[in-house]
Amino acid sequence: MSKITTLFFVFICFLGYAQEETRIIARQGQVSFFSYTSVENIEATNNQVYSVIDLSEKEIAVSMLMRAFVFKKALMEEHFNESYVESDIYPKLQFEGKIPDFDTSLEGSQTKVVKGDMTFHGITKDVAIKTQIENTAGNYVLTGNFEVGIVDYDIKVPGLLAPNIAKIIKIEFRFEYEPYEEK
Repeated sequence: MSKITTLFFVFICFLGYAQEETRIIARQGQVSFFSYTSVENIEATNNQVYSVIDLSEKEIAVSMLMRAFVFKKALMEEHFNESYVESDIYPKLQFEGKIPDFDTSLEGSQTKVVKGDMTFHGITKDVAIKTQIENTAGNYVLTGNFEVGIVDYDIKVPGLLAPNIAKIIKIEFRFEYEPYEEK
């Protein structure tokens, strides 16, 4: 094998390895929401949220099954899935976006605004979410919170129940990433 062929082979192998190392994954991210009303607070947590970040492209994707939210009361969970988010019709929330100005080599904490498209309840909206990114020796943790208006995603609330459901829902998230390895 000539030196040029050997160098080319090494370069191709390195390129494949480098591309593999640029993706990180959170297989069990956490998303929770809180709805305050004078009648009763509603809160739930979903620990089955999947997210991938391509560090070289600074792109992020999140996918979440709506039925995976766990509530304190079974009746709240039933109403959430059947009447409000209609989980049988719209089973997932999807987000695809970019993390502009994200310095992947910076150790410690940095605050960035993640921008992208969030599809929920059949409606896609441009969103910008302030996110805290913690990098400890290449281990990334993303946390943050934001608010969602139920009218923005066409969530219908019967008039009789309107006082029981907040117009703005507070969302919190936490994703702990590890190197992506195809299984």
